[in-house]
Amino acid sequence: MNRDQKAAVIEEVIVQLREAQAVYAVDYRGTSVPQAAELRSKLRDADTRFRVVKNTLTERAADEAGAEALKPYLAGPTALVFVSGDAAVAAKTLADFRRTSGLLEFKGGWMNGDVLSAEQVDAIAKLPSRDVLYGRLVGMVASPLTGLASAMGGLIGGLARQLQQMADDGLVGGDAPATISAAADSDPSPAQEQTETQED
Repeated sequence: MNRDQKAAVIEEVIVQLREAQAVYAVDYRGTSVPQAAELRSKLRDADTRFRVVKNTLTERAADEAGAEALKPYLAGPTALVFVSGDAAVAAKTLADFRRTSGLLEFKGGWMNGDVLSAEQVDAIAKLPSRDVLYGRLVGMVASPLTGLASAMGGLIGGLARQLQQMADDGLVGGDAPATISAAADSDPSPAQEQTETQED
């Protein structure tokens, strides 16, 4: 690799470091070419790129990108995993590969400017995916709304039944004025009683 090619690689890594949601450093020793190809394919589905670059070039890129915290992890065979999608899904994909192959060890990582230990990357791999968390959030928000709608429906239904009962009893509707009129005819007012007394 000549100087221009090295400079191009460094520039690519700088861009990837700056644009990634997270970066994981892994020890890929023992991984065969077919295994690496399979892993790359699975990671692409998670909007993630698995890349092996000479440590010296990665160190220079880390310096330029403000990701110096990654440099302690760049000893020995190291692959960088650039995550553009869901960090939990990418970490879980790596963890699944490690479990089935017995290869690939987390060294650490970098996320939002903070350094991650190998244990923290392991913990991220155990988190629910963003879609799962979103689904749970929607369920939590929708549950009270569903309960409110049910309660309002019950209240409206109860009011309708009460109005119907009042109508059946003649308290509302066409019978109500007649009842009031009859009551007025049968009970004279005090003024009427006084007039009748004077006439007598």
